Amino acid sequence: MAMAKNSIRTKTYYCGTKRPEYIEIDLFPCLEQERRYGRKGKEKLTAPKQRNLNAKRAKRFFCLLLKTNFTEGDIHVTLTYNAKFLPETIEQAEREVKNYLRRIANARKRKGLPALKYIYITEQGVQSQRIHHHLIINSGLSRDEIEMLWRRPKRKGEKYGQALGDCNADRLRVDDKGLERLAAYLSKDPRGRKRWTPSQNLKKPQISVSDTKTTRKKFQQLILLPVDCAVVKDYFEKQHPGYVLTECRKEFNDITGQWAIYVKMRLRI
Repeated sequence: MAMAKNSIRTKTYYCGTKRPEYIEIDLFPCLEQERRYGRKGKEKLTAPKQRNLNAKRAKRFFCLLLKTNFTEGDIHVTLTYNAKFLPETIEQAEREVKNYLRRIANARKRKGLPALKYIYITEQGVQSQRIHHHLIINSGLSRDEIEMLWRRPKRKGEKYGQALGDCNADRLRVDDKGLERLAAYLSKDPRGRKRWTPSQNLKKPQISVSDTKTTRKKFQQLILLPVDCAVVKDYFEKQHPGYVLTECRKEFNDITGQWAIYVKMRLRI
């Protein structure tokens, strides 16, 4: 499996600062004339301009952002609308969800909790045109408190305002890959319009790039080995002390005729 005169670029993504809980590594050839990174320090990963979950790059950034900022015990909220309050446009729906987030932020402030962090996803079906939302928020309020706030402000004589629709709040559960299962569910095959919006106080994933960390010889060896063999596992765990390999996969690009390796790791417990 001879390779052209390429360097091997190593991109490492960090879900957090100092000692990130999760990291991802991409290895792929780049032409010598493209080689420009020795060992570049960490920098914030740039968010995609289009926050549309149809795009592959946006899906990955969304997943990394989720794993960087949320964890076990935080909350996944699903919001739907009754027929009476069903918005006619995405813009109307997003006004409703922003008002809802404002009510949650105020409730947190009254209880002396840290500032609200969130990502929300708005989805509109192709045929039904019905709109609903998914939110990931930090913990602090009870599930009952969160669900009770999905309603209009109460009027005179009302004990509670009218419910806008159904609200279901569930605690997040993580596995070896963090919140990837939830991220995949939220970004899977959108048949209609689907976009996401983060709060401004989220930490961005970080990235470092090197064109010298991985040799061509080592890359060729890794490509020829089964991804689940002990040699591959030992190599990456020695490269990243304190981390456990949770996934390694190889992909062949029919257009460029080149292989790439994609690795995911978590902090050893």
